[in-house]
Amino acid sequence: MVWSDSQIGKEKCMANGYFKLVKSGTGFGLQIIVPTGGGEQVKIGEVTDYLTQHDISCDLSVLKDALSQRWNTVMPLGSGICPSINMSYRLLVEEGNMSAIIRLYPPSETGKMLTVQDILSDLAGKQIKYGIQKENIEVAIAKELYCTDIVAAQGQEPREGKDAVIEYYFNADAKARPTVKDDGSVDFFHLNTISHCKAGDVLARLTPADLGDSGTNIMGAVIKPAAVKNLLLKYGKNVELAEDKLTLKAQVSGHVVLEEERVVVSNVLELKSVDISTGNIDYDGSVTVTGNVQANFSVRAKGNIVVNGLVESAFLEASGDIIIARGMAGMNKGELKAGGNVVAKFLESAKVSAGGYITAESILHSTVMAGKEITVDGRRGFITGGRICATNLIKAKTFGSTMGTSTVLEVGADPSVKVRYAEVQKQVAELTKMVSSLDPIISTYIQKRKQGVKLTGEQLQYLASVVKTKEQKLPELKKAQKEMAALAEVVDQQAHAQVVVQESVYPGVKVVIGDVSMIVQKEQQYCRFVKQQGDVKVVGM
Repeated sequence: MVWSDSQIGKEKCMANGYFKLVKSGTGFGLQIIVPTGGGEQVKIGEVTDYLTQHDISCDLSVLKDALSQRWNTVMPLGSGICPSINMSYRLLVEEGNMSAIIRLYPPSETGKMLTVQDILSDLAGKQIKYGIQKENIEVAIAKELYCTDIVAAQGQEPREGKDAVIEYYFNADAKARPTVKDDGSVDFFHLNTISHCKAGDVLARLTPADLGDSGTNIMGAVIKPAAVKNLLLKYGKNVELAEDKLTLKAQVSGHVVLEEERVVVSNVLELKSVDISTGNIDYDGSVTVTGNVQANFSVRAKGNIVVNGLVESAFLEASGDIIIARGMAGMNKGELKAGGNVVAKFLESAKVSAGGYITAESILHSTVMAGKEITVDGRRGFITGGRICATNLIKAKTFGSTMGTSTVLEVGADPSVKVRYAEVQKQVAELTKMVSSLDPIISTYIQKRKQGVKLTGEQLQYLASVVKTKEQKLPELKKAQKEMAALAEVVDQQAHAQVVVQESVYPGVKVVIGDVSMIVQKEQQYCRFVKQQGDVKVVGM
């Protein structure tokens, strides 16, 4: 056991066994003192190391017998005068220099005791100077706690800090999808994609980073806690930062979203229906229609559009998501355009486009285009007729029909994207080279002015033109770099684009992946269409 300052002086009845060289008859011997109060027995290895260190030999079998006795014994070691061996100790510095343990060994009967100051001076000589447990050493010597680990110095561990945390009090997950019920139908009424708020509502709260506290090892070296992550509350329109600088609140009632880590609130316009009583709708925030959107009317919103009823052959355009609980009967005139996602019960004879994903229970005779993926789930789960396009994935139970209905499925980036990607790469390289070539010119003139060199009017004019050129080209470079990153992502996604058939695909369906295509000749089930070795291939699930 290790004796610390919380134990020394309290465990009065407990003591480890120890050994000591004493006079014995005409010679000297090793006195074995048995432990008390449940202390540790004398260890044979510790005895033999001690005797070897002082060039004293012994019979191991006799030593083992002496250590096995339950009472204090003296084992003869030799004739002559008892060696004069002073009290000593063994020092163990634990890994990381966080603690120093000493183990005292008694002096021989003719040897001298160590003082507390002797040990303190020795520790100082070994550069151990922080967290010295002087009281432990004093008690250990006074109570003759031999063959016992004593904490002589204890470092201070660093207190680790914590990363900053932002807690959002709204649904900040832009990937929320509709829930499929046990009966296979899709619950379009509980999407959790729209987060409403009222003026004064707390939208987010920041718990600042806890930097922690530095520690110190027994050598006096400072131990710093691990680095932590700091965060800032970012916010946009209709949101204010509270006086405590830790809380974001809504300034108006509306719809709250997280856009590029910024909390933004958009006003929500609520309507019973869109018809002759309302006319066309053009709104800066989000629009919620509790009833239907009738034919020939339009709804435009900078936020989301939610229709709890049916959309007829109308036009809906939203910068965010479009959600239609009962679906859309487009009659070949209706159109949906969403910067985000489209979720609908069904899509029939309509034109639909979305920057994100599109989800429905069925799609019939429609032109549907999604920036990411198209998923048709639920009890029906079919895509029949029309043209269906997505960058990453098209997934449904059934494609086409037994009647051979013309159905085109396209995934992957258009070949023109690769051409544009190469063009933008070249543009970025040229702009980077140009901007880099201007920096040395500007630096040279600035250095001359610092050195007191007076520039001529012509030189100043040239410098101004160089600076102006850089100011003009930098925004162009940043814009091109952003476009290049977006195109790179699209090109990369093309390699993994696929059509997933969860039940059946019928003859007459055309599958296009990037720049290659195939027409299904016979019914296939539970399969995937992927691009392999330059062709469209059918592979298993």
